[in-house]
Amino acid sequence: MNKPKKVAILTAGGLAPCLNSAIGSLIERYTEIDPSIEIICYRSGYKGLLLGDFYTVTPAIREKAGFLHRFGGSVIGNSRVKLTNVKDCIKRGLVKDGQDPQQVAAEQLIKDGVDVLHTIGGDDTNIAAADLAAYLAANNYGLTVIGLPKTVDNDVIPVKQTLGAWTAAEQGARYFQNVVAENNSNPRMLIVHEVMGRSCGWLTAATALEYRKLLESNEWLPELGLDKAAFDIHGVFIPEMAIDIAAEAERLRAVMDNVDCVNIFVSEGAGVAEIVAQMQAKGEEVPRDAFGHVKLDAVNPGKWFGEQFAQMIGAEKTLVQKSGYFARAAAANDQDIRLIKSCADLAVECALRGESGLIGHDEERGDVLRAIEFPRIKGGKPFDVDVRWFEELLADIGQVKGGRVDTSH
Repeated sequence: MNKPKKVAILTAGGLAPCLNSAIGSLIERYTEIDPSIEIICYRSGYKGLLLGDFYTVTPAIREKAGFLHRFGGSVIGNSRVKLTNVKDCIKRGLVKDGQDPQQVAAEQLIKDGVDVLHTIGGDDTNIAAADLAAYLAANNYGLTVIGLPKTVDNDVIPVKQTLGAWTAAEQGARYFQNVVAENNSNPRMLIVHEVMGRSCGWLTAATALEYRKLLESNEWLPELGLDKAAFDIHGVFIPEMAIDIAAEAERLRAVMDNVDCVNIFVSEGAGVAEIVAQMQAKGEEVPRDAFGHVKLDAVNPGKWFGEQFAQMIGAEKTLVQKSGYFARAAAANDQDIRLIKSCADLAVECALRGESGLIGHDEERGDVLRAIEFPRIKGGKPFDVDVRWFEELLADIGQVKGGRVDTSH
């Protein structure tokens, strides 16, 4: 393949603490390698691609691209658009009745003179990129599509570590560091910290781990009520682990009697099957997004867990707090920036040789950083509840690990 003359970048899906840093890293690397390669950034993800709406990366932007590492969010904007969901694309006014969104996207790329498309997103974004890459190949469009794996859930198969997840765990821990002080605002307080993670408990577990590191760095004065036990985590509930509500309530009741509060971390995907079943039994409609996912804000798992436990453990007051928007909109930390830059560097190398795929450490190929073939990309990778650090965490807080939930379907 000849050297690309123009590349395009888009970000899509929910936010994660890596998007701006990934955009900045790609611009910086292209500028280092060959500043003659033009760069455009589609506004609001696949929406901007369908509409041909983009920013042009000027020399002034290239010069200041490093600024993006300091900011969270995505300066070029995101959206949740699925190119294969024709009905939704028509409803949004992104394509006309009778048009194929994939064809519209492909023709827009040709019209804009794009040789390489970089997609930065999670499993939905990169599955959409895979579909688009397959369509381009089948119709001889000759474009290269290279994805970067963004998601705070860390649940993309077969990527070892997705961009932004480490930062999200760190920020979620900092968020709870303030919220937990509400434990002395009322006697017998139940605090539920709902953490993002639709079908994967990695972020909840990692956030709990990071929070307990913060606890270890503090000094305590139990003689005056400043007791580490009251500020600790007393339960962690994730989708991959079966939950015996009655048994956990009995254990947590003893904690409540001892320290006058209970603090639990709940993945937003934990208990969803039970909540949906209850809604359907009542004849209620289960709200879903364009990708068919249950809208978790609507089913409210944190509230459900609070209601399940409150009476059984004798809580006088229940507080449910969600760290998701705080954590996911943070700027990338140093650990993530190192990962982002290494992935962006390889993405540019792949662009120069015309190699499509999703950049990441391939767990099925010895954890080598490479362009993973798009057909192998899947979402919903379960968290391994048998990893040593998680088992030690549960043992430290006195929680018996529940049986595995079947995550194979």
